[in-house]
Amino acid sequence: MNEGLLMLSLEAYLARQSRHADTTNTVFRVLLSLIFIVGGLGHFGQTGQMLARINESPWAGLVRQIGDPTMLLWLSGGVFIVCGFGLALGAMTRLSTLLLFVTLIPVTISIHVAPGHVGPFLKNVAILGGLIHFFVNGPGAHALINETATSRDGRA
Repeated sequence: MNEGLLMLSLEAYLARQSRHADTTNTVFRVLLSLIFIVGGLGHFGQTGQMLARINESPWAGLVRQIGDPTMLLWLSGGVFIVCGFGLALGAMTRLSTLLLFVTLIPVTISIHVAPGHVGPFLKNVAILGGLIHFFVNGPGAHALINETATSRDGRA
């Protein structure tokens, strides 16, 4: 089978699978939320290790100028847990993704903008992309609260 025919067959197969888009969107939303729920729990259960990571960061002084690192760690952990569940359930998805996005930015800068942290930095960039997806499109089907995306002319 030549490469062109293989690509056409693959495209035809994937086109038939679009009927599963609602399910895959839900799976994406739930899987994305897990990084926040589990990570947020780590902010409370592994506070000492996380504070050590902050202290090793080139931005540790700036973090301390903003506030007490323990308080900031617990605050971000709380946002991650609460909004992570909001994202998973599809409840107040846009608000949850906005708060997760705004919280993840300083966490990413303070911990992952450092030599040797390219992989974790890019992981967080990818996660930010997932948050943008759900902020723009809403939770999709299978959500506790259905928030539909509106078109440019204001119609749902």
